[in-house]
Amino acid sequence: MHILIIEDEAAIRQELKQLLENSLYRVTAFEGFREETGAGSRQYDVVSEIMRVAPDLILLDVNLPGESGFDICKRLRAVSDVPLIFVTGRTDSMDELSGMLGGGDDYITKPFNPPILLAHIAAVLKRVRKDKEGDGEKDGESVGGMRISYKDVELDVAGGFVRYQGKRADLSKNELKILYYLFCRRGEIVPRMDLVEYLWDNQVFIDDNALSVNVTRLRGKLADIGIHDFIGTKRGMGYRI
Repeated sequence: MHILIIEDEAAIRQELKQLLENSLYRVTAFEGFREETGAGSRQYDVVSEIMRVAPDLILLDVNLPGESGFDICKRLRAVSDVPLIFVTGRTDSMDELSGMLGGGDDYITKPFNPPILLAHIAAVLKRVRKDKEGDGEKDGESVGGMRISYKDVELDVAGGFVRYQGKRADLSKNELKILYYLFCRRGEIVPRMDLVEYLWDNQVFIDDNALSVNVTRLRGKLADIGIHDFIGTKRGMGYRI
């Protein structure tokens, strides 16, 4: 599942990004609120950027440069019903009411409790998924990206294991993240660099061979429970399931 963060405070933005990535969500953090033009700078069109990114859920601050989160939500609701959770320091009950009446799906105040925030995210995604049942979504994908199946292979993200025909293999954190990322982009060729950045985003330098080692170990665990040739290699390009 892909979550978009719209937060102007860099420290909070990074905290949210790290929390979500550690929970195995795919994350985009929106940083720019003004763009340079030939005549100077102007307010960035946040709604257009949201439509371009096409997230599964948005975490939106209220106090933003220029346009408020409430205004962004109102404009967004004219063109999209993507789930949206306000994450804001504004604790007044009228602000919360305005956010919910304006189209928000939930309202979390700062400072937030990480497990509580994750629970609210999962609950909103669960509610949306129930509303969309029968609309032809991808086979086997469950609420919040916590359990996904593809070609009879089931990945349990919360449990940290993969299951196939009654057998299961426990995965390391990196093996789990690799498989989760491939599941999220199944059918696509995933560049090696995308995986390296996803796994080791905060480290200055990682030997490219580290990814090969992790993929080899993952393939070995898959083979142990009867899953062969599930992760394909496109030489010079990347991996695909």
